[in-house]
Amino acid sequence: MPVGCARKKNLNLGFFLNVSMHKGTYYREKLSADRLLRCYEIAPPRIKQYLNAEIQFVISNLRNTGLVLELGCGYGRVMKAISQFVSWIIGNDISKESLDLVTSYMEDCRNYAVFLMDASQMSFRSCTFDAVVCIQNGISAFRVNKKHLIAESIRVTKDNGVILFSSYSPKAWQARLKWFRRQSQFGLIGEIDKEKSHNGTIVCKDGFKATTISNGQFVELFDAFDLNASIIEVDESSIFCKVIKEK
Repeated sequence: MPVGCARKKNLNLGFFLNVSMHKGTYYREKLSADRLLRCYEIAPPRIKQYLNAEIQFVISNLRNTGLVLELGCGYGRVMKAISQFVSWIIGNDISKESLDLVTSYMEDCRNYAVFLMDASQMSFRSCTFDAVVCIQNGISAFRVNKKHLIAESIRVTKDNGVILFSSYSPKAWQARLKWFRRQSQFGLIGEIDKEKSHNGTIVCKDGFKATTISNGQFVELFDAFDLNASIIEVDESSIFCKVIKEK
């Protein structure tokens, strides 16, 4: 269902169909909208460097692309940054509160639309987008079936289109842990469980759990669909998986 609106009258929304969503998640219930924005505002310098490096990598791969979809767009942090380099940027998310914030956050943008939608059960027509983007560890953070998420990403991407996923590099563990501790100190997530937080997994005592995806897991996920995944480490903080949807 549309939450924001298309910011330009000549965008054909005919490809948007009925919407389905999975049931509630930690993100939608406890870490959306202003609380999510606050997580990024309090990020330590090394994490802000990582976040910027991810966006710059996406821009370098999508510059002058036509119609782009971001999965799990939140309040528009990534959409706003790349909107000036693509013709259209579409976002979906499961949090209505976050999508409501997009309108003010992207006030000066005129080439976007956002939709309340589960990224693993999308209602877009097949072969719609020139590129699909899911960064900042969305593949883990969404807590959905990863194979279904990949399948949907492939389905809605045009032939010869680009698919970009990212997760954390193991080299970013200490900086990442510091960031999550800060989020906990600000009351944005629960208390960190020190005994259970290790090997790339962060666990909070209120049930929050953040995992990562390895190089091999990315390759295996796309190999199941006979697609070759290129793995690129960016800034010693991100692992990007880049796929071209070949005919």
